[in-house]
Amino acid sequence: MLDPVARFRRFARAVTTEIGALDSSFLGRGRPLGAARVLNAIGHGRSDLAEIRNFLRLDSGLMSRLLRGLEEEGLIVTTPCSDDARRRTVSMTSTGVREFLAYERLSNERAKALLDRHGHHEALLSALDLVASALASDRIAFRVEDPRAEVSRYCLGQYYEELAGSFEGGFDVTLSRDPDPERMVPPQGAFLLAMSDDLPVGCVGLKGNGNGEAEIKRLWVSPAARGLGLAYRLMEEVEATARELSITTLRLDTNRALAGALHLYRRLGWTEIERFNDDPYADFFFEKRLA
Repeated sequence: MLDPVARFRRFARAVTTEIGALDSSFLGRGRPLGAARVLNAIGHGRSDLAEIRNFLRLDSGLMSRLLRGLEEEGLIVTTPCSDDARRRTVSMTSTGVREFLAYERLSNERAKALLDRHGHHEALLSALDLVASALASDRIAFRVEDPRAEVSRYCLGQYYEELAGSFEGGFDVTLSRDPDPERMVPPQGAFLLAMSDDLPVGCVGLKGNGNGEAEIKRLWVSPAARGLGLAYRLMEEVEATARELSITTLRLDTNRALAGALHLYRRLGWTEIERFNDDPYADFFFEKRLA
């Protein structure tokens, strides 16, 4: 068996070379990757310097040097925060905007060229998603989203597709007591997304009935984010959301084919109960009382 550490280091060398991490002129624009990443963060809407430094995981000395270089080029302007003089915010000049857009174009072209060199685009993209999710696992963020939003419908579509391949006889969402979206928005319920940067990697629904009870629905974790404990974190997040909505009793059902889900619910202290609905795909039923 090949040494896993050596395989990882080979990967790291390939990425370092491909992205030009050691180039003094990243993408031929006259400045190294570090300065380009700071400009990228600002161009994508980040303005608080402390937030940018934390996002890029830069020490304060390096951050100061990069900012000074961008200011000297006339690409950015930093100013004290209006409500806290100890904090500073940053914005791009018109020259900075042009430079940001040039980086965006060149980065897109480089990415397309890499994909075009590979004969199996989807396999390569799946591998890239897996690596990116693993490297950024501590920065996965959770947010409440409308279940009818495009990003929510994407997650649900992926979930339904997986069920169709897992269940005997497939899966038809029209037969599965599909939740009314109105019952998965506050104040009755909620729909939570797990986001890795701008990629949705998980979801879970909370279908409320307005009287202190709700069902957990549509728990899904992308293959790109499995093995990171994300299902556990989603369940913790949805329980916390239920408490905020004054929900005291949670229920859920699952299919016998989903052995991982069964193990998760029992591990999290859910109690198996009698059937409480007529969903044809449900084999097991659970309940949890929230303190």
